[in-house]
Amino acid sequence: MTTTGPRPRRPLRLLVGILVAVVVLCCCGSAGITGWLLLRPGIDTAGKVDFRNPLAVPPLAPSRIDDEGRRVFDLRAQAGQRDFGRGTATRTWGFEGDYLGPTLRATRGERVVVDVVNGLPEPTSVHWHGMRLPAVMDGGPHQEVRPGATWSPTWTVDQPAATLWYHPHPHGKTEEHVYRGLAGMFIIDDERESALPLPRDYGVDDFPVIVQDKNFDRDGQLRVTRNMFSGIGTLGDTLLVNGTVAPYLDVTTERVRLRLLNGSTARTYDFGLADDRPFALIGTDGGLLPAPHTTRRITLSPGERAEIVVGMRAGERVAVRSFPPALGNVFSDRFTGGEDTFDVLELRAAGTLAAAPDLPNQLVPVKRIDPASAVTTRSLDFAGRGINGKSMDMGRIDAAVVRGSVEIWEVTKLDGTPHNLHVHDVQFQVLTIGGEPPPPHLAGWKDTILLPDDDTVRIIMRFGDHADPNVPYMYHCHLLYHEDQGMMGQFVVVEPGQSAGTPPRGGAGHSHGQ
Repeated sequence: MTTTGPRPRRPLRLLVGILVAVVVLCCCGSAGITGWLLLRPGIDTAGKVDFRNPLAVPPLAPSRIDDEGRRVFDLRAQAGQRDFGRGTATRTWGFEGDYLGPTLRATRGERVVVDVVNGLPEPTSVHWHGMRLPAVMDGGPHQEVRPGATWSPTWTVDQPAATLWYHPHPHGKTEEHVYRGLAGMFIIDDERESALPLPRDYGVDDFPVIVQDKNFDRDGQLRVTRNMFSGIGTLGDTLLVNGTVAPYLDVTTERVRLRLLNGSTARTYDFGLADDRPFALIGTDGGLLPAPHTTRRITLSPGERAEIVVGMRAGERVAVRSFPPALGNVFSDRFTGGEDTFDVLELRAAGTLAAAPDLPNQLVPVKRIDPASAVTTRSLDFAGRGINGKSMDMGRIDAAVVRGSVEIWEVTKLDGTPHNLHVHDVQFQVLTIGGEPPPPHLAGWKDTILLPDDDTVRIIMRFGDHADPNVPYMYHCHLLYHEDQGMMGQFVVVEPGQSAGTPPRGGAGHSHGQ
């Protein structure tokens, strides 16, 4: 990362479109094939899904309190198999089961331990996405767990109530491990959120909704695909919600809270209701918004979360739908899912619904960070498979930030390919997008954000209490193929006057475990 001033916008869309067209022409060698590629319709399952399977609800992970007063969870990564309705056993990976994992839940102020056991035939890791915790507990590429080993990170939960998640982060193989099924939700509770009249009875009026897209081969096995024109990784034609194909959810209350997680490796979704009714957005990555935001759409790129509350009437049915997301120029949209529509999940209201209180007008205050308090401004350019022209190097620390300091990062996408930004350890606030204030759905705490074409996104964040000059946190594109290809950097948090040290070398030789 470098520290620079503002840069002019780059008129990339036309140029990228021309380049993509040229590549298609050269590769296909036929104007007819080129026209078909550019004009063929995207995927559209609207109104075509037979919602025949009850939505699986990941169980709440059991826990115990040890003799130090810590809440202890067990989380074993293991191979398994599942029939996704294709009449065959699909080979999968999961935590404490064959696919995905249980929902971990803890309260702010609790000290937690997670005993992570690697029952897989290769190293993996578990990253606590959105969590503020010491770098050595973060579960990034420097904390790989050897096959057969146990890693037991421990930390004190010290952040507002939020919907977080966990997933592997092995260097160069994150896409594969997540795609096979290794992921789960981590819910944080706190007193302020618990005092609000919100749906919060897990599995009754409060549900995790983990959305992923998959491709299956003729034998019913998961298939990783590479579209040479998209360059973003695997885009599937079949949706899984909590591991369920064509799911429906029986709703028994007048309002239902859906904790949406884009758990896909590359695809961006634009969620709404099929009948275009409004819903209330109450929370994003890092917790509740200042007030409910009434909207009809919420766009989530890979790794982003949103908590929405949907009002229901007795006896009705309505589908949660992903509409075509705005990803950039027309040529980019053609090959990156920007013209695809999916019916995701059907909500089925019972004949009689339990009453639910009105949503409050105010949720939680979100104190804005004063830009004048920033000690530096850093610029990050995303292009190709690198950041600021550099590919990920496990032995290189790209930035050292001072514990407790405030920084502004200016992030710009320089190519026509979809990218987003995820920053480990911190929750940030969005200052401006293209020089304009952020829309209401970006008014809260975020740890992942979709980058628009040409426009610079300015974010501000305060680095927390965990300093370590040697063990870094990551910042990267959360389109996992891009991350694996090198679109990732590292920063360490240091004490005032301290310099960055030397990161541990990655690889199985430096994995954790007993």
